[in-house]
Amino acid sequence: MEFSEFITLPQVEGVVFTSQSQKVEGQLCITSHHLILARRIENQDEFWLPHSKVDQVERKNPNSRSLTLYCKDFQVISLLFPQAEECAQVASSIEKLSNLADVSLLYPFYHSCSFQVLEDGWLAFTTHSEFTKYRNSNDFRLSEVNKNFELCPSYQGQVVVPKSIDDETIRKAAPFRKLNRFPVLSYVHKASGTYMVRAGQVEAKGKRSREDEALLDAFVVSGKKAYKVDMRTGTSTENSNETEGNYSLWKKVNLPVQKWPVVQESFSALIEACRDTTLSTEKFLSKLNSSHWLDYVRDVLICSCVVATYIHREACTVLIEGFDGTDRTLQVTSLSQVILEPDCRTIRGFEALIEREWIQAGHPFADRCSKALYSNTQAKKESPMFLLFLDGVWQIWQQFPCSFEFNEDFLQLLYDNCYSSSYGTFLCNNQKERAQLHLHKRTISLWSYVNRPEFLELYLNPLYEPNNDAIFPSIAPQSLILWKNLYMRYLIDPAPHREVWDKIKHIKGKNSGLQLKASRLRRQIDALSKELQDEGISTNEALVRTTS
Repeated sequence: MEFSEFITLPQVEGVVFTSQSQKVEGQLCITSHHLILARRIENQDEFWLPHSKVDQVERKNPNSRSLTLYCKDFQVISLLFPQAEECAQVASSIEKLSNLADVSLLYPFYHSCSFQVLEDGWLAFTTHSEFTKYRNSNDFRLSEVNKNFELCPSYQGQVVVPKSIDDETIRKAAPFRKLNRFPVLSYVHKASGTYMVRAGQVEAKGKRSREDEALLDAFVVSGKKAYKVDMRTGTSTENSNETEGNYSLWKKVNLPVQKWPVVQESFSALIEACRDTTLSTEKFLSKLNSSHWLDYVRDVLICSCVVATYIHREACTVLIEGFDGTDRTLQVTSLSQVILEPDCRTIRGFEALIEREWIQAGHPFADRCSKALYSNTQAKKESPMFLLFLDGVWQIWQQFPCSFEFNEDFLQLLYDNCYSSSYGTFLCNNQKERAQLHLHKRTISLWSYVNRPEFLELYLNPLYEPNNDAIFPSIAPQSLILWKNLYMRYLIDPAPHREVWDKIKHIKGKNSGLQLKASRLRRQIDALSKELQDEGISTNEALVRTTS
């Protein structure tokens, strides 16, 4: 298919461009993947808008010369054309180009990066490399029971399972749960020696699976408690299919977290409140409260804090069960690790977390992030579940600003790229679809961009001081605040905020690069030292070898 089929009018002169922050006139050009405004004033940069960033195209009536573009990053753009016919043709083109059904026509397949790739991000966080972090645990193995994604299409090809359970048992256990998402290891807490496990809900009504019971019980550490966290809301928990007596080693706990359709409705109400600049403070706060967005952020933080408490303070193994294990489950497993694991609060560690707990774990990014707020499609599956997780991370970040290696811009970068990107990282719904499209060969990973030194500097937190302790955020309602720099970024003046951070960078900038290098060197030395000690080499000898 040729993109020319979608573009009936490639350029228009005399178009007036208006956004929340500027108004300019120039020539509008439509290319395969971008809307470009070449401004009339000399020495001014062109404005480029990816079609994939457009969430909705609005034209009030057939005779209108005005076109409004609602973008997924909350920017609102108005275009005024000399003629109504030009407006209609451009509107039709943008509508088609921003709703391409064929994934292989999207920009990441055509994007040629302007930088040298120092590290292939597609290979940076494989299941095998992440599993080596748990090499000191002899209880698990790397299984290829899901090779070619035949058993569970939404899992990765390799999964971490108890060493005592063979692949045949797993094959028999898988159909007992939603989407065949059988229990797999999510996280090992080194301090307590206990585990976090995730899975889909039990699906077979009135039945039991001895294989599922055996697989689940194999995660329980002898002599220690184990909890099953059920996040379903309302009456759905009363209709549970499981017979608790069959899981005698596990105690069931209900910690409700809202499902994706409810979160989408809340998101729409939130952005509606943020966009309305005519509201008084009292009415704005009322609409914000009515959206329940911060309530849902709080719910997932409460659940994550409880899970982290079970693991860290009570030394219990915890199973996280959502519905099909691709949305709420991943929010809680991820946030729990941010609370517990210092490495997840570094840039590279956070990238690894997103890879293993969202991308490789089968969060349906293509469905959830095809649209942000509006959809003209019949199958409305969009929902900001990943954004809700990022908001939860931001809430912890703003309570512990010195414990994170990355800054707020890094979280915004991840939000922007999951909805519209030049990179292939967030494309598709699961690893099976990515493998079928050969994304690792045909697109560039976002991590290849972020991890280059000149780009990495943009996302470093100058206040960062490594903190090896667990960080439990306050979940009191008054402790959670609106992420204005994201939801209202085109409505508020960013200059004062930037000025404060620029001053902080200036004060600490001379040492930040050295601190980053020292921090990473310490982590490398610790990892190598531990590896050598596991091989029977003494601590002193290991230190000598690693430092040399």
